[in-house]
Amino acid sequence: MIHPFLFLKSLAEQLHIGEHVLYTWFVMLLLIVVALMVKSSIKTVPSGLQNFFEPIIAGIEGMVEENMGPHGKAYFPLIAGIAFFILTSNLIALIPGFYPPTANLNTNAAIALTVFAMTHIIGVKEHGLAYFKHFCGPVIWLAPLIVPIELIGHLARPLSLTLRLFGNMYGHEIVLMIFFTLVPILVPLPMMLMGVMVAFIQTFVFMLLAMIYIAGALEEAH
Repeated sequence: MIHPFLFLKSLAEQLHIGEHVLYTWFVMLLLIVVALMVKSSIKTVPSGLQNFFEPIIAGIEGMVEENMGPHGKAYFPLIAGIAFFILTSNLIALIPGFYPPTANLNTNAAIALTVFAMTHIIGVKEHGLAYFKHFCGPVIWLAPLIVPIELIGHLARPLSLTLRLFGNMYGHEIVLMIFFTLVPILVPLPMMLMGVMVAFIQTFVFMLLAMIYIAGALEEAH
């Protein structure tokens, strides 16, 4: 995608890296700085940034416990980290000169493959090699039929996570850029408001599916 102006474009060219990589680093640095600022000002009676982030953290923690059960709380940092990264990446698309890393297929594939790998790592950690029994179905004689179906279903997960987030964010970028080019003053504003909604919805969907996949691995005891 060709942007008329990117804040870090010249730096990306000097470092010979993709723009999505540099903006990924930017989002990571931003999140680390904010986390350190919140950590340095934690008080018994919250105020400032702590007052802003506490209900968000509590909300994500509640979702994790509700969808993944008590054992899922151990994986709260993974889910919350993914949520904050995707949401921040989505929202910077609304700032002129900033490129959302989630509008690039490679970034989304990396996050989706991380969820995919962690799902099965957690499954093996919780149940040992018995975790793979669920790929064979309820009875062993159905294994030749069930195994290919299960493999296709599991391999489709990272693909669907990647394409869903990429399609929505890339499409929104194109539409917003067209509106800014044709009518740069008032018309893009409704599209930007819709962009905020899309940013939150796509973050929620990705986070929810990640929780469901990991919860399924935690429950595969048969």
